[in-house]
Amino acid sequence: MKVKAYIFSDKTKNALKIESFLEKNIQSISLAKSKLIVVIGGDGFMLQTLKKFYKLKKLFYGVNSGYYGFLMNRFSKKNFFKNLTTAKLIQIHPLQMIVKTKNNQLKKSIAINEVSILRQSKQAASVKIYNGKRTVIKKLISDGVLVSTPAGSTAYNLSVHGPILSLDSKKIAITPISPFRPRRWKGKIISERSKVIIKNLNVSKRPISAVADNYEVRNAKIVKIKINTKINFNLLYDKNNSLYKKIKIEQLRKETFSK
Repeated sequence: MKVKAYIFSDKTKNALKIESFLEKNIQSISLAKSKLIVVIGGDGFMLQTLKKFYKLKKLFYGVNSGYYGFLMNRFSKKNFFKNLTTAKLIQIHPLQMIVKTKNNQLKKSIAINEVSILRQSKQAASVKIYNGKRTVIKKLISDGVLVSTPAGSTAYNLSVHGPILSLDSKKIAITPISPFRPRRWKGKIISERSKVIIKNLNVSKRPISAVADNYEVRNAKIVKIKINTKINFNLLYDKNNSLYKKIKIEQLRKETFSK
């Protein structure tokens, strides 16, 4: 009996090649009737797809057609159907970002990996960061700062030397990007129940943008970020290459590199 799924593919040459193979071997059904969405592409395409379809409460199985594909499963013609039918479910929650702009407009988005606060001009960003009513840092002058989920801790967060968080850690990471003052501030790991507030201390001279994965809001004045536990992403991963295992490998790789 063929696997039934809705196939959603990127338009790259390699993705279309994989899609052609799957269409011959999977019973492709409509999005409305399917319980499973097979996503073919890279991490960026998967992030877009999850945001597009998450309200439908489907299962997502990612097939990597790109270079790295941390959120995806490796494609194998020989083992594809065995891997798919024995895949394990992992449920993750995104960050909710609410931005008040310079003109007092409110913009909202969700982020599966991270919310990035980035300087918008040649001037470094100058921000104050709160955890609820408590001050995390009074004044951070830097290229920006990240607020990352455990699932996203191995992405941009790792590139700026942030901590790798286990999926079951119930934590989120605040990580500075090229901090100028204070130079030695390494960021902070806080509870997933936290409400992070980032305030631009100089809106006119030092504009910043807030980016939820790949959705950007420019001229941000105040950014509020928290985990949205009401939204669930149901991701399927190969039994022998789960997201837990991928994160563990990255932790070991980082430790080995640092020695």
